[in-house]
Amino acid sequence: MKNKVQLITYVDRLGGGNTHDLQNLLQGPLAGLFGAVHLLPFFYPIDGSDAGFDPIDHLQVDPRLGDWSDIQMLSQTLDIMGDVIVNHMSSESPQFKDFQKHGSQSDYAGLFLTLNSVFSQGATESDLAAIYRPRPGMPFTLTTLASGERRILWTTFTPQQIDIDVGHPLGQSYLQRILDTYAHNGVGMVRLDAIGYAVKKPGTSCFMIPETFEFIDEFSQQAKQRGIEVLVEIHAYYQTQIHIARRVDWVYDFALPPLVLHAIAFQTARHLKHWLAIRPTNALTVLDTHDGIGVIDIGADASDREGRPGLVPDHELDRLVEIIHERSAGTSRLATGAAASNLDLYQVNCTFYDALGGDDAQYLMARAIQFFFPGIPQVYYVGLLAGRNDVELLTRSKVGRDINRHYYAPDEVIAALDRAVVADLCELIRLRNSHPAFEGTFELLKSDDTVLHLRWTAGDEVAQLQVSLSSSEFVVLRTVAGVLQPLTLRCSENSVGVQNVVGY
Repeated sequence: MKNKVQLITYVDRLGGGNTHDLQNLLQGPLAGLFGAVHLLPFFYPIDGSDAGFDPIDHLQVDPRLGDWSDIQMLSQTLDIMGDVIVNHMSSESPQFKDFQKHGSQSDYAGLFLTLNSVFSQGATESDLAAIYRPRPGMPFTLTTLASGERRILWTTFTPQQIDIDVGHPLGQSYLQRILDTYAHNGVGMVRLDAIGYAVKKPGTSCFMIPETFEFIDEFSQQAKQRGIEVLVEIHAYYQTQIHIARRVDWVYDFALPPLVLHAIAFQTARHLKHWLAIRPTNALTVLDTHDGIGVIDIGADASDREGRPGLVPDHELDRLVEIIHERSAGTSRLATGAAASNLDLYQVNCTFYDALGGDDAQYLMARAIQFFFPGIPQVYYVGLLAGRNDVELLTRSKVGRDINRHYYAPDEVIAALDRAVVADLCELIRLRNSHPAFEGTFELLKSDDTVLHLRWTAGDEVAQLQVSLSSSEFVVLRTVAGVLQPLTLRCSENSVGVQNVVGY
């Protein structure tokens, strides 16, 4: 994986509607900004019940976007990441339709996970109560087959997303075909979506159990044999993230977004500095993705009866959620929790820009922190354009996460790129991509808790970030021809003042 900033985007929501439009944008106005692009679900269909995360055909590019030759073309200039929907497929898939029609006589009968598949001796109340849930209710759906037989299916997320038996030969073959198709068409990185829920076992939480780690090991090895790197997506207690990072190529630093918001809101870097000391470095750093801002990632361990503490105190985390709602003028509240049919209880649905109240200087400060943290930065397309909450889309779809999934027309992209905050963000991206210091050694320099001072050094090359959280001032310095100079940012004219705060 290149040590350059990556873009996360839907093909059809950034500057057009298909892969050709996206490629023209990446080779035109966005040329040179990204070393890779994570294409969010582009397989058929992109507009199911969960924005492509419920594939009918995981092996087909949605014809509205293009075909596999277009993905290959895009991979000639950028590294490509794609999702592997490990846990489930659509109830509209031909495999499930065949199972509905033929039941146990279907060629695909073993592909789908039923209650009896896991609890062959029957499930007790304590068995069911132990299952970890990301959403309200139980992870089952009662369905009636064409024969009149009634079966209880595992549906971890929605009734339209039928869980796969990843331990069955049919499940294993299905996932291997996805890897083969990706490898053949230039997709060199995969993100394992919902992997934490893929393995179920009686008497356990059915989430990130030892057998899950074994499955991740096996799948990662299969991917490596095809020349594919693996990114594991887990929203969980932070110690789980540290543990899984030891066994895979890459993990997300999902703790970083809420910790940065906490640092700005509470004017202290104490918890960020603690996280720097213990976090995995084989991480993709993010502030925003297609999902919401994670809360579980810095909170106490909800699955532990002894209540292992999180990265920030519970009362401060609760207050942080309210601060986000306040700074977004209440729009994030419309999309979070039980609102707007949102079923993800562990996240706040809001653009990162709106989570900071649209404050340009604070937003750029947050991005600078992200880019200076060890790891490979990813920038979500809405965040790239400093996007606001799309309440209109939310109102139409009534899906909470759509508040952060705006459809940008080509003229909107061009207009956004002319904004000072976006132009400054692009300058930060170019610095992160090109300055040789970021190939060297990282240091967290000593300072009091109101100051964050990060430095990268490679020989005589230096890049530094100095942040004063008490005044929301920051400065980026880097060597130019051997001389350490501040980076000028158009909409953050007061940022250089932090040099006095830090003592330069």
